[in-house]
Amino acid sequence: MRPLTEQDIRSSFVNCSKGEAKRLAVPRDLGERPWADLDFLGWRDPGAPDRSYLVTGRGDRLVGVALRHPSSQRGFLHRSMCSVCLTTHRGGGVSLMTARKAGTAGREGNSVGLYMCTDLSCSLYTRGKKVPDSATRIEESLTLEEQIARTTGNLSAFLDKLYV
Repeated sequence: MRPLTEQDIRSSFVNCSKGEAKRLAVPRDLGERPWADLDFLGWRDPGAPDRSYLVTGRGDRLVGVALRHPSSQRGFLHRSMCSVCLTTHRGGGVSLMTARKAGTAGREGNSVGLYMCTDLSCSLYTRGKKVPDSATRIEESLTLEEQIARTTGNLSAFLDKLYV
């Protein structure tokens, strides 16, 4: 992914108003992100624990999505799998992320959701640059390039649902 500026991020959101995009908390460490290892930029809002944001390239444009997830944590022994990168986590490592749909459907209250790594580090888990708390990842026969393609394909399928 190419490095993004705050303006790039704020102007990319498809499921919130311009005012909401202007007020959301953008990460202050954009210059320190491992852009070459990211398929998308994802972050949690430090002022609102139930909000997260995701920005990714789609074709020749950026698409930003405001997400919500429950703040309740699951038990330590409970395991869940991320629908994007297929990493398993225990406890609250995976959350149901919901996003208001884009356009009229979103203004009418329609939303879509998927189970995703709570820390939004799917790209880093896929590449082995970050290890889940459970310290295990399912061994796969796919190459790294195939795993990355699957991760980006799973995210793309979710984003497609925002427009339906």
